[in-house]
Amino acid sequence: MTRPQHFGWFLARGFGPQGWGYPSLDWDYDWTRPEIYQEAARTLEQAGFDLLIIEDAPSLGSPDTIDLRVRHAFGGPKHDPLLLAPYLFQATRHLGVVPTVNPAAYLPYTAARQFSTLQHLSGHRLGLNVVTDTGSARHFSAAEQLGHDAAYDRAEEWLAGIRSLWRSWDDGALVRDRETDVFADGSTLRSVKHRGTHFDFDGPLNAVPFTDGEPSIVSPGGSGRGLGFAGANSEVQLALAPLDEASVRAYRAKIHDAAIAAGRSPDDIKILFAIQPVITSSAEEADRIVAASAHPDDATLVQIARKQSSDLETDLTSLDLDRPLDLEIFGEHVSRGSIQRLIGDRGDDAPLRAHLAALARTGRISDRSGFVGTAEEFADLIEELGEWGNDGVLLWGDFHPVTLHRTLDELVPVLRRRGILRRDYVDGGLQANLRAF
Repeated sequence: MTRPQHFGWFLARGFGPQGWGYPSLDWDYDWTRPEIYQEAARTLEQAGFDLLIIEDAPSLGSPDTIDLRVRHAFGGPKHDPLLLAPYLFQATRHLGVVPTVNPAAYLPYTAARQFSTLQHLSGHRLGLNVVTDTGSARHFSAAEQLGHDAAYDRAEEWLAGIRSLWRSWDDGALVRDRETDVFADGSTLRSVKHRGTHFDFDGPLNAVPFTDGEPSIVSPGGSGRGLGFAGANSEVQLALAPLDEASVRAYRAKIHDAAIAAGRSPDDIKILFAIQPVITSSAEEADRIVAASAHPDDATLVQIARKQSSDLETDLTSLDLDRPLDLEIFGEHVSRGSIQRLIGDRGDDAPLRAHLAALARTGRISDRSGFVGTAEEFADLIEELGEWGNDGVLLWGDFHPVTLHRTLDELVPVLRRRGILRRDYVDGGLQANLRAF
């Protein structure tokens, strides 16, 4: 039987207007209310998914692109996913919920206390998707905006500080002896005094220790610095790479080498490759979709440019489609990985049209040129990844129930019949289920 894989869902639109721009909007869900997210979360848990990661960007971006980002709801508005998490925990029993958090937005002591509270309230199912979005920093401090690597330095100091606060209560500190009327032994609490490059704070933390592990750390960075951060700190790495055997093995080796260098075991981190499949009812339907994508019209390219402009915080819609893309237009704060995903392996002379057309093109799962295909074909791909040692996959899209059912209705039974997708959870919260296989 095929080795089971871990499955997650990446809520790519964040806590924002689910269904906007699609016919499913006429289901009349209110994206500002919890019900749509609770319904979708229950679907994921019924399907046997390990975790839901909720994208977020606390900023609407640079002043030059705000209108572009909100006009079509690609980059905003977004409400705070940390405050959505309790509603999702209430609606489920096993699903891990992973809101995105930015170290620039949370002082370590406040963060440690809030995250600890959610970890207890959820039955130890909280995860934290730690991002280093430097473009949002101006909303939280007058300090100078950090560069890419310096932002990772701050994130590592922030996370180490939070963990020191979580661990300021030793195992024996919580006594809870009713006969002696002693709730806790304060003499055993550790006095945390952090004086760092980016943060100063004291402990110990005013929250009790965890019984089933700390919140699971997730990280999405694809740069060398980002991969190093994941290997040293994360329980889950959101991976983006070509899904051929050499690329998958090489990517995993980088993460595992970083884990070993940090004194961890490669088994301490699960690497989930992000995929957005288009599940079709037949191979013929898949062929039709792929053929149609090979010749995108200008309207399709403009729509893709709008989405890329939001992600890259750079207005691509004002550029000439038929002129080469000048990489100097991207600021220092823009993710190098995001830029690379736009330009691919096309040369400096390639026009913007070529880059956008490449993003428009889809491919067939059956020949490994893309992710359009039947549930059986997608299951074949997951089995192949498992043969290369992969831990699992992260499907992504918005969180409209229509989106989930369109993707999962035929896929879940196929994956379960093959032994790829779990049927049951174990006790102990998110970390226990990540370590179950």
